[in-house]
Amino acid sequence: MVKGTARRVIVIKSPDPKIFEEAIFVVRDDYLRTPGITQKQLLRQAKQTAKHYSDSIGKKRPFAFLSRSPVPFIAAAGAAATGLAYVVLHMAGVY
Repeated sequence: MVKGTARRVIVIKSPDPKIFEEAIFVVRDDYLRTPGITQKQLLRQAKQTAKHYSDSIGKKRPFAFLSRSPVPFIAAAGAAATGLAYVVLHMAGVY
């Protein structure tokens, strides 16, 4: 929620319009008063952030199937892995 007077924002068109149309960055008021980064650098950083986000959405995570799997399947897989580890360690004489 934006309160008070006008805010400074940066609006970036999406590098991949299939994901989002535009990104809106609200710049902190105190940041604009401190020396350091130029407006051009700030704009470049906002564009890089939007591109990084759109690139990360398209990539597959290695264990993404776990987030879509039902909880009983995950519990059963964990129990099976534990049982298998017990049998292997018991046969090796470690446990």
